[in-house]
Amino acid sequence: MDLRGNVKSQARAVHKKTLWIRMPRRALLVGFATLVGFATLLSITTLDAHAQGGGAAQAATPQKTARASAQKDFTGYWVSVVTEQWHLRMLMPPKGEFTLLPLNAEARAAANMWTPAQDAGNECRAYGAPVIMRVPGRLHIHWADDNTLEVDTDAGKQTRLFHFGASARPTDSQPTWQGYSVATWAGTPISRTAKVPGPEGDIRVVTTQLKAGYLRKNGAPYSEKATVDEYYDTFTEPDNNSWLVVTSIVTDPQYLTDPYTYTVHFKKIPDGQGWDPAPCVADEVR
Repeated sequence: MDLRGNVKSQARAVHKKTLWIRMPRRALLVGFATLVGFATLLSITTLDAHAQGGGAAQAATPQKTARASAQKDFTGYWVSVVTEQWHLRMLMPPKGEFTLLPLNAEARAAANMWTPAQDAGNECRAYGAPVIMRVPGRLHIHWADDNTLEVDTDAGKQTRLFHFGASARPTDSQPTWQGYSVATWAGTPISRTAKVPGPEGDIRVVTTQLKAGYLRKNGAPYSEKATVDEYYDTFTEPDNNSWLVVTSIVTDPQYLTDPYTYTVHFKKIPDGQGWDPAPCVADEVR
């Protein structure tokens, strides 16, 4: 190889090495510029967030309370309107009258042994959460606080508390006539694909921790294992009358062969006129 060819060969080798060195430097410079730009943007965004509320944690929108989330107004005074099963709600049911109750053999045997005398001191057995809405009377519904809806009944002087946002029921409390009720707004998402059952804006209430009582005042029993699943709806008709409709589903693995389901309705009244709190009684309708 002559001198000229040797020089060209060395020049090409040097040029290749130069390209191999320059390319990573260019890539490094581009990457560094991108990183600087991203860091600058992040700093600006962070400063802007701090300026608006003191950081991302403070900028998060606070969760609405149950009262603020309500799409319907359930508050006020309501009176029972009995248009069906009148003889079972407005009259004392005779012993052995189990129509519409899915009682098993054990429950029927217990009810057939019932006598009014055994309810002395336990007159509220037929005023528990599974059936209190069927007892003719008036309701007073109001917010006890922003996440607790209170339902008072003049029949039996009962008070129910619907706890919104309660993820866990207390395990150390004793069973009561009204139990412990967890409430949710129907139609609200509970996962990516599921929502709380029921039409949007209604209330779903699940009640447990119940004291054993009666489904009917003739001794038809439910046990402490019973659960009540309820749906509350309200609407106003063109004549400006407002209605409250309550659907209850009572399940009891001890005494019922199937869920016991019923629907009752109430008409809204302007104020507390006629409000008549009365104690539980065992031998009268209310």
